[in-house]
Amino acid sequence: MVGGAGPAAVGDVPEVDIPTAKELIEQIHEHISVTELGELVAELETKAGVMQTLIARGELDAAGLRRALELTFVGRRRASAVLGIRSDTELASWAGGLFDPGVPLATRFDRFCAAAGPLAGGQAAELASELLHFTVPERYWLWSRWMWSNESRTGALPLLIGEEFELEGDSLGTTYERVGRAFAALDASPEASAFRLGGGGRLATDVLLACTYAVYMRTVLGLKMTQEFNALVPAMPQLVRRLLGIHVKPLQEVS
Repeated sequence: MVGGAGPAAVGDVPEVDIPTAKELIEQIHEHISVTELGELVAELETKAGVMQTLIARGELDAAGLRRALELTFVGRRRASAVLGIRSDTELASWAGGLFDPGVPLATRFDRFCAAAGPLAGGQAAELASELLHFTVPERYWLWSRWMWSNESRTGALPLLIGEEFELEGDSLGTTYERVGRAFAALDASPEASAFRLGGGGRLATDVLLACTYAVYMRTVLGLKMTQEFNALVPAMPQLVRRLLGIHVKPLQEVS
């Protein structure tokens, strides 16, 4: 559940930019079929299922955690940096604290990121969000840097959510909560519902955000780069798989 009590300030309620969302969804359908969207959601469901098996709630096992971390976007690329510095006991304590229901979400998120060792703030936050979201997707949400970057102030979410809503909070934990409010607004919107006619729930909203960023990325590259360079950019389904970390071999073998 997203934290934050008390009345919302003016401009502090996330709202979907309906015209922009409709235009982006039209562009998405020009590059990817409904069947391919369904395949992406199914692959995300596989990832979530594997993560849930490896990170049994209440019974955190260091070996399972190590395998789960290697399936995350950051953990796969920085596995030695993330895993090599911790004993099994330290790893279980560090990751286990992220799921402690007795501690406010922003607090445990900040603690996890602060203890992430060599990972920078954005990478630590991305890792934390993947562990939370894919283990309990009905409660937590994804926060990848392509969704929202505090540093560049760009990403898929500000393309879809009205500019009046500020995504950046006072810390990584409060930013994660604010991203969650924006994600929930998008997830509940008629536009997202129309996009995920085939089902998929929050995981289908992940796909919508990744496709949105893929459209944005292709548009920017098309303006700045040569045709030869743009030809090297993967087709949208493959680009989305990379953004969501579902192109890795272990997940393909499970599928």
